[in-house]
Amino acid sequence: MAELQIKSRKSQADVTILTLDGFIDAYSYSDLEKTFKQFTRQQIFKFIIDLTGVDYISSAGVGVFINLFRVTEENNGRMILINPQPKVKEVLTLLGLTQLFTIVKNKRDALKTIESTV
Repeated sequence: MAELQIKSRKSQADVTILTLDGFIDAYSYSDLEKTFKQFTRQQIFKFIIDLTGVDYISSAGVGVFINLFRVTEENNGRMILINPQPKVKEVLTLLGLTQLFTIVKNKRDALKTIESTV
């Protein structure tokens, strides 16, 4: 399985953009969880998460996104997912999370969406 790589940067709109590559599984989900906690401890609650490079997500990984969604909502923030691959999107769909999470095709759409709602 591919190790999870997490890259982050700030956009001009004060949004944290995370680019994930690899697998979000029982071994790597804790790294993602730690990353999100570091940002939320700094009172950062606006996220765009690019899933283009994520080929697999486990239930533990899904749980991390559910927790981040809850925290962002409680703090008037926003979480937007970009371009989940078919297998990842299938998991999100089966769990009903595509109805809860905002999912867009690219960064431009994500920035436009987040700027118009936060």
